[in-house]
Formats: sequence, structure tokens, C-alpha cells
Amino acid sequence: MAKKKKLKLPLFYKPVGFALGWSSGALAGLAFQKTWKAIRHEDDAPDALDRDRGWGEILVAAAVQGAIFAVVRSAVDRTGAKAIERSTGVWPTDDKGGRD
Repeated sequence: MAKKKKLKLPLFYKPVGFALGWSSGALAGLAFQKTWKAIRHEDDAPDALDRDRGWGEILVAAAVQGAIFAVVRSAVDRTGAKAIERSTGVWPTDDKGGRD
């Protein structure tokens, strides 16, 4: 019986993982906006195609945004996986790794 749960749980987790991914992206976007405003006192971070911004500013903004996104995504993914494990007794992926 436990074998069947393990086979079906990853399929069940896919829509949950999708929803968690979407929400973590939205949360990371908000966190980046607040962080950028605190760092540079600007409402908008530089975009790669912004002619008036230099390379350094654009690359720093991209690095900060990437770091925040990775941390938020990992925290949300881990929280979701732990919640699934607590409620079902089964880790939501077949192997030791996740979606990366």
C-alpha cells in the first residue's frame, strides 16, 4: 500500500508544486521591490534594456533579484514538501532531488 502512495504522490504534488512556484515568484518579486527601494531609494530597479543605467547597476540588480528569488523559492518549496510529508507520511518526490 505504501508503494502505491509513493507512485501517486509525485503526480499529486505537481499541481501543488506549480502553485507554490507561482506564489514564491510573486513573493520574491515583492521582496525584491522592497529590497531595491531600501538599497537605492528608487521605486524601479534597472532593466537590462534601460539606456540610462550602467552595466554595474544592472548586474547588481540582477544578482540581488536572483539571490532573493532562489532563497524564497527554496523556502517555499521546502515548506510545501515538509507539509506534504507531515500530512501523508511520504516525501513528495521519488528521488532525493527536487525539480532542479
